[in-house]
Amino acid sequence: MSASLPSGLLVSGLLAYCRAGFEKELAAELDELAADAGLIGHVRAKPDTGFVVYETFEPLPATAFEGLTDWRRPVFARQLMLWFARVTDLPERDRATPLLDAVKGSGQRFTELVLETPDTDEAKQRSGFCRRFTEPFARVLEKTGALRTGKAGLPVLHVMFESATTAWLAAAMPQESSPWPMGIPRLRMPGGAPSRSTLKLSEAFMTLLGEDERTATLRAGLRAVDLGASPGGWTWQLASRGLHVTAVDNGPMGDAVMATGMVEHLRADGFTWRPQRTVEWMVCDMVDQPSRIASLVAEWVATGRCRRSIFNLKLPMKRRLDAVEQCRALIRKRLASVGPYDLRIKHLYHDREEVTAYLALRK
Repeated sequence: MSASLPSGLLVSGLLAYCRAGFEKELAAELDELAADAGLIGHVRAKPDTGFVVYETFEPLPATAFEGLTDWRRPVFARQLMLWFARVTDLPERDRATPLLDAVKGSGQRFTELVLETPDTDEAKQRSGFCRRFTEPFARVLEKTGALRTGKAGLPVLHVMFESATTAWLAAAMPQESSPWPMGIPRLRMPGGAPSRSTLKLSEAFMTLLGEDERTATLRAGLRAVDLGASPGGWTWQLASRGLHVTAVDNGPMGDAVMATGMVEHLRADGFTWRPQRTVEWMVCDMVDQPSRIASLVAEWVATGRCRRSIFNLKLPMKRRLDAVEQCRALIRKRLASVGPYDLRIKHLYHDREEVTAYLALRK
């Protein structure tokens, strides 16, 4: 952990956002992360609230959480931060004073202020207040020296309004936290794309790949395969970036997708069809048992049919985390004799009862 989160900042635990209804899964992940790090505490999670809190039995230096603050690690976390204060009974006419006192009490300086709410219908009613309150509260923080806008190496201050009268204060290092408020990338539906599923693959590229990886692997002229492509939302995302795509599906493809001139449509079974030569990408959004999809993707990667893959795993409602771990185990077993690999799994904003994963062998 960077020295910008000094041991003098006392932290009470982890605060993470998720899609409402997935608090149980995220709570289990945070509990396991904390236990593996030797922390002693407990998880606080209420159904359909859109956030989970891990609380240590006593405040600890921020350095005690080293290695735990990367938001990419928990599958079901949209954002992951270190919380250091919970302020209750906020007065309607002066929320700034008690929040300022809590920030000053932390002794920490920050580079940016983010005011947000969990992603629930009830909490969204406070989004307008957050927008109006951000600038005046930032000015107050700047006057006290707690906010030094643009100062490199400092954490971002997040103020999450659980309700109109309760707020959580948390710190996050920019390189380890989601760059989007509430952990939600706001993407526009592109013209010409045949389905909203195209946004899911766009978000996957943004979330699961680093900038250098995107530059190297999404170049015009590379070849890709889309299994279960119809009507072509994922195919369009690849073709629009200049990749030549083989779309494999017995169903029809959208006219705008085929009009790109970058797509060959094969009416075939995505589980049995194989390319004659290695392709850069295989993407897969087929609806089937997650274990079957994981085994299929692992086979493609292990046998060199593709260099990398992004795929969806449709999860059973009552055993979501178990299903993810089963898929991890299947992939680990298949690639054990092949070589080291990267497997990144995330419950994206545009996912619902599924998660999206990236798999590639390391060079």
